[in-house]
Amino acid sequence: MWDQLLLSTNNFFFYLLSYHIIAFMHCITSLSLSLSLSLSLCDMETLLSSSALALPCLKTSKCRRTAMLRVRASVAIDQHTHQTTSNLALLRIGTRGSPLALAQAYETRDKLMSSHPELAEEGAIQIVVIKTTGDKILSQPLADIGGKGLFTKEIDEALINGDIDIAVHSMKDVPTYLPDKTILPCNLPREDVRDAFISLSASSLADLPAGSVVGTASLRRKSQILHRYPSLSVQDNFRGNVQTRLRRLSEGVVQATLLAVAGLKRLNMTENVTSTLSIDDMLPAVAQGAIGIACRSDDDKMAEYLASLNHEETRLAVSCERAFLETLDGSCRTPIAGYACRNEDGNCLFRGLVASPDGTRVLETSRIGAYAVEDMMKMGKDAGEELLSRAGPGFFSS
Repeated sequence: MWDQLLLSTNNFFFYLLSYHIIAFMHCITSLSLSLSLSLSLCDMETLLSSSALALPCLKTSKCRRTAMLRVRASVAIDQHTHQTTSNLALLRIGTRGSPLALAQAYETRDKLMSSHPELAEEGAIQIVVIKTTGDKILSQPLADIGGKGLFTKEIDEALINGDIDIAVHSMKDVPTYLPDKTILPCNLPREDVRDAFISLSASSLADLPAGSVVGTASLRRKSQILHRYPSLSVQDNFRGNVQTRLRRLSEGVVQATLLAVAGLKRLNMTENVTSTLSIDDMLPAVAQGAIGIACRSDDDKMAEYLASLNHEETRLAVSCERAFLETLDGSCRTPIAGYACRNEDGNCLFRGLVASPDGTRVLETSRIGAYAVEDMMKMGKDAGEELLSRAGPGFFSS
């Protein structure tokens, strides 16, 4: 009898202990998830602030640990969001994962939330990060990788497959053709189109000593630099996001670099700018500074959302420039620049340029016409045809 009572008592305490262990583990799991989520939300916002992007911070072990924490927290929020909110989100935004791409996605999100109350609800908008071919291959110059859509192809595929509802692109990365079943009806207001000169040892390109190395991944920038300053050297595989390029500059890999002012402004990193190049000194890339947002052609609801964000003056200017690019059949292998803007008279002023990669030949043209879509498309096309004729056969393959 006493043996049975002892056995019964032991069983009771065993079950009681098991219950408390399970309850304790449940609390720990819930607390861990809550901490991961709260850290993620805070750090994703902090990631886009200038202080979080300041490169010198990474030199200290404390900041390296903080950066690692941010990465882990971001992974936690991505996994949690994918598991719990992907089916609840009213709108999924597809984007690349660089800080600049995320800044553009968040800008799009904020504009949608301020324009449409139903999208301001918690969890209504989900941001989906997608890695593109251009993100995966960093060891080669863009010109050597070849092809078009290096930074858009995978995002477009996700859009067509229904994995996302809209796609946010830097317009300069978007090929002149759009994939079937997609449209691009929206451009946000354009940022500053100029290029920034950044150096720790010189105030401008003209001040760099002969033999100085300028880092850039852009053939457009390379050709215009060498055309004006043939004594300089250009490293044309200076790739990576803004933070990576600034770090390599600070390490002395190059003596200077050029970056788009628009990107630095969107990242709140303009304090790094040494000087800003004029349009006359460095004609910008086609659609530089413009954000484009695409959706499926049969998705009327998303098209309606995007129509509310569209900035028509930017859309027309970008259309003119892209008509020029399409006529030239330009790609990352071709140094091409083009810029359309409204002049003092309210008309469209377009300037276009093609060059040889070594900068020995640079051909330029310009057009003025009405600031209206048909006129501007025709201006871009005419300018492209003129430069094709002047360049002659073999110019773009040299």
